[in-house]
Amino acid sequence: MKVIKWLDRHFEEFFLVFFSVIMVTAISLQIFMRLFGESLGWSEELGRYCFIWLVYIGISYGVKKQRHIKVDVMLLLLKDKGKVVLTMIANVIFLTFAIFVVIYGFEIAYKILDWGQTSPGLNLPMGIVYLATPVGMGLTAIRIIQQLAKQYAFLTGKDGKEEEPLANGSSRANVLTHEQDMTGGGRT
Repeated sequence: MKVIKWLDRHFEEFFLVFFSVIMVTAISLQIFMRLFGESLGWSEELGRYCFIWLVYIGISYGVKKQRHIKVDVMLLLLKDKGKVVLTMIANVIFLTFAIFVVIYGFEIAYKILDWGQTSPGLNLPMGIVYLATPVGMGLTAIRIIQQLAKQYAFLTGKDGKEEEPLANGSSRANVLTHEQDMTGGGRT
């Protein structure tokens, strides 16, 4: 159980750090080699592919931390439960999009793997690069489902927590919708 909890908390962070280290190392090595008049044919390509994976895993991380950019004008007009309902509607739309991308992303990645196309510098199957999209959006779908479950539990009162202000003065609905503190105090 501890392993599952650790993965739930740190899965994206681990891979974001992993791909960042590889990307920075490869690009730094390329810069260092150019100082001596040499060039590596594979380092820029590796950095680019790591960046692609970073972007798609970063989408899932953003959903997990509720840090995506959004227009919250409607949230300002609603009460706590209304905010949660509107956020749930937005999450269902996002989930639908994520599932669509997963389905068609896997189809495209499979076709490219089947064709046997490889990258020029690393000779890496290009289907692995294209798998970043469905894998990242699959993780995103999981994180959206987790958010929807928390929001549903809040609406039905089955989360076992009383509706009282948190230590920082915000309500749990604000945490579930990740509403910004309009007084300039930042996010809750």
